[in-house]
Amino acid sequence: MSALMQTYARLPVTFSHGEGVYLVDTDGRRYLDALSGISVTNLGHAHPAVTEAVQRQAGCLLHTSNLYHIAAQEALADALTAVSGMETAFFCNSGAEANEAAIKLARLYGHQRGVEKPAVIVFENAFHGRTLATLSATGNRKIQAGFEPLVSGFIRAPLNDLAAVQQIAANNPDVVAILVEPIQGEGGIRVADTAFMQGLRALCDARGWLLMLDEVQCGNGRAGHYFACQGMGVVPDVITTAKGLGNGVPIGACLAHGPAATVFRAGHHGSTYGGNPLACAAGLAVVNTVVNEGLAKRATAAGAHLRQRLEAALQGCDNLVEIRGRGLMIGVQLRRECGDLVQRALAAGLLINVTAGDTIRLLPPLICSDAQLDELAAGLNTLIRDFD
Repeated sequence: MSALMQTYARLPVTFSHGEGVYLVDTDGRRYLDALSGISVTNLGHAHPAVTEAVQRQAGCLLHTSNLYHIAAQEALADALTAVSGMETAFFCNSGAEANEAAIKLARLYGHQRGVEKPAVIVFENAFHGRTLATLSATGNRKIQAGFEPLVSGFIRAPLNDLAAVQQIAANNPDVVAILVEPIQGEGGIRVADTAFMQGLRALCDARGWLLMLDEVQCGNGRAGHYFACQGMGVVPDVITTAKGLGNGVPIGACLAHGPAATVFRAGHHGSTYGGNPLACAAGLAVVNTVVNEGLAKRATAAGAHLRQRLEAALQGCDNLVEIRGRGLMIGVQLRRECGDLVQRALAAGLLINVTAGDTIRLLPPLICSDAQLDELAAGLNTLIRDFD
């Protein structure tokens, strides 16, 4: 029996190394990685810029703690604020921690304005993490069950229903912020409407609320801009990011703009490992590569290519509901539960994922060639039609 806690239903494969968009298992078999470690290895595996940055930093300095200035952290903060339009950054180790920071920031923001019990509006089918606060903000009873009592202070609304949010605003004076994913990853690749996002921005402006965007999964170039909100004409007060920021090295960040940028002061929040030299060296290599190589723009073209190939291949497939998404964040929804496809895809040399029960989640690396996307589309066509 393994000494590991049994918290994962792991697939029967162990990988030894990666080569760009492919992973190789311990038997030497190659797999096309269409999941990128759940939107993490956006630059693929063993990317030279990240490899060089990590090797160089590991041979110099790994950790000092945030008791001292960290040059790599300050350089990454400059790069992220420049690419996002935000003003300040707090570094942590994961998306859940970045969202915890945003929730704490919102509560402190409310208290500083005299709100005794600050509340945050969140959305159905959202996923914000598995810590107690982020689990409570998440709109999925399945992963909440057994961990009650949940943290209070969250009010839930349907995604893309601005009238429902306006009704909450009219009836609850304790609201201080909205937390929303521009694209719900775990919720089935559901894209927030641009008009809805712009409506949330207008409502926050009118009410003095913070608009906080969880871009942990859809950021870092995946949705066609460095951050998805940039393609929606929305400037938030807070952006959270992680996953693809380190290309596999654990790092998260909470970015803030305007009044939100100065809410936290010394002692309000912290992290022992957050923003250490190693993680920030990797993060800086990622940001520079995504920006300098135009990979966000490439994600738009590659996503359009993959969707076109999938739509053509699956034309007339009775089991297909729709193909949706943005950039290289694509969901293929089927008419029935399709979790079995993950194991079948593995046997066929493809790494995919199923989310929301009936939706194949595709998150291939941003460096995928058209030929590799064609390989993916052909493989999925066979899998889905055999499953039909």
